[in-house]
Amino acid sequence: MAASLRCILRSGRNGVSALRREFHRSAAAPVQVTVRDALNQAMDEELERDERVFLLGEEVAQYDGAYKVSRGLWKKYGDKRIIDTPISEMGFTGIAVGAAMAGLRPICEFMTFNFSMQAIDQVINSAAKTYYMSAGLQTVPIVFRGPNGASAGVAAQHSQCFAAWYGHCPGLKVVSPWNAEDARGLLKAAIRDDNPVVFLENELMYGVPFEMSEESQSKDFVIPIGKAKVERAGGHVTLLAHSRYVSHCLDAAVVLAQEGIECEVINLRSIRPLDMDCIETSVMKTNHLVTVEGGWPQFGVGAEICARIMEGPAFNYLDSPVTRVTGVDIPMPYAKILEDNSLPQIKDIIFSVKKTLNV
Repeated sequence: MAASLRCILRSGRNGVSALRREFHRSAAAPVQVTVRDALNQAMDEELERDERVFLLGEEVAQYDGAYKVSRGLWKKYGDKRIIDTPISEMGFTGIAVGAAMAGLRPICEFMTFNFSMQAIDQVINSAAKTYYMSAGLQTVPIVFRGPNGASAGVAAQHSQCFAAWYGHCPGLKVVSPWNAEDARGLLKAAIRDDNPVVFLENELMYGVPFEMSEESQSKDFVIPIGKAKVERAGGHVTLLAHSRYVSHCLDAAVVLAQEGIECEVINLRSIRPLDMDCIETSVMKTNHLVTVEGGWPQFGVGAEICARIMEGPAFNYLDSPVTRVTGVDIPMPYAKILEDNSLPQIKDIIFSVKKTLNV
C-alpha cells in the first residue's frame, strides 16, 4: 500500500486524482454506538421534537444520571424538562402519571426497576388501568424506564427481572431492548406511544458498543413495539431470548455451529405484546425451541411462550419438548461464584440445545 501510494504521488496531478477516486471508493467506516449513548440520543431527539416530553427521576439532572444515560440533557433543556426528584418512587411516579393524564409525556426513570416496587400501585392501578376504566377517554402516555434484572455484585434486593411481572398486566406495553439499535428505536416508539410503556434496560449492556446502520441513526427511526427480530438464521433449533441473553444465545450459536448445529436466534424485543407470528414461524421451520431468560422460572416469560406454543399451531411441528433456560429459583446470592451459577451461562444454553436435539 505504501509503495503504491508513493507511485501515485510521483505521477503528479493525475496521480492525485486517482488517489482521490481510490479514497472515494472506500466504504464508510461503520458507526459504533453504545447502548447508553443510543438511549441518550433517543431522549435528546424526542425532547427536542416534542415540548411535552420531560424526564424525571433520581439524579437524572445535575449528576447526569446514575448511569450517565441522561448525560448533558439538563444543561441543554434546564430544570423544567430534566427534573431531579427526592428518593421517593411512589411520589415522583405519581407526579409523572398525573402529568401524563394532564397532557404531558413524561419519562420516569427508576434507578433500578427493583425500586419500582415502591411505586407499583402508581404503575399498575393508576397508569395501566386508567384507559380501560375511563372507557377510552383518558390516555396515559408515559414511559417507565431504567435498568432491569441482575447486574454484578448487587445481591438479592437489586437483581430481579421484572419482564414477567409487568408483562402479566393488561394496559401496559413492555419492551426489553438488547443492542443500541433496539434501545434507540424502541425508546423513541415508547415515548411517542399513547399507552404506558415499561422499558426494561440492562445495566451490564449500557457500555457495550454496537454497529448502527445509517437508517437507524435517523431522527425518524422507530422500531414498532410488538415485533421480534431474527438475529441469526438457522434450521436446527430456535433460541429465543431478550435483553442481555440475546448475546449469550448468539455466542452459543457460534460454538454450536462448529459442531454442525445451526441455531436460529430470535431477539424478542417486546414482552407485551409478544410477536407470536415470528416465534411460531421459526418453530415450524426448526421443529425445536429453547427459551433463555435471566428471570426466575416459575410463571416466567419462557413459561408463557411454552403455553402459547402448546395452544397454537406450532405445537404440531415440535419434534421434542420446549426447553427453558432461566435464572435459578432463589433470591440472588452476593458471592460472585454463586451469582454466576444463579444466572444462565453460555454453557447452559449449549447443554440445553444438545439435550433438546438429543445429541
